[in-house]
Amino acid sequence: MAEYIKQEMSDLDGSGEQRVFYRMKTYHNINAREFVSKLARPGSGLSEGNVLHVLTTLADELAYYMAQGYSVSIDGVGTFKPTLGIAEGKETDTLDGDEQKRNARSIMVNGVNFRASKDLIKETARHCELKRAGVSRIHHSPYSPEERITLALKYLDENHFMRVADYMKLTGLRKTSATLELKRLREDPANDITTEGKRNGMIYVKRNNK
Repeated sequence: MAEYIKQEMSDLDGSGEQRVFYRMKTYHNINAREFVSKLARPGSGLSEGNVLHVLTTLADELAYYMAQGYSVSIDGVGTFKPTLGIAEGKETDTLDGDEQKRNARSIMVNGVNFRASKDLIKETARHCELKRAGVSRIHHSPYSPEERITLALKYLDENHFMRVADYMKLTGLRKTSATLELKRLREDPANDITTEGKRNGMIYVKRNNK
């Protein structure tokens, strides 16, 4: 029997409304060797060698056809489709601009999207019997939003710049909440906090220090 956990959601929009979602508790990850052994169980008519060969060939062929620009659907399992991104350290083009910052060598496969088939979802649900495992709460900051702004400004007075990790340590917020709150602070000129740099190199500084 599987177990589910009621998980508190982050208050990303600052509404103060407490919301939850449900997630399944994971007991253990079945690795490839265990999975092959289960497929080739006694009475299946399959050998572990044959199963391993099919799975290895499947992975190779999926990679090949996705690399050629295809999505691949497997009945009862789902559809696999590659995703693209910009190589590390490169900048993206603007949509309508005339500049050509990128060429094909700068763009690369950076992931694979998987969309489960309805049959797989339905079959998983048919086998699943759930019981409640407990509640998981977010670790909240001990400071009010106003106190966190004061802490941030004081830190910037003493250190000249601040990273998200510094703000997390100051306020007790998790990374997502800290990042979104800093974004809101930066967008409001009254908070006197802005940024320098881009992406992973972005730092937060006091606006009047620039």
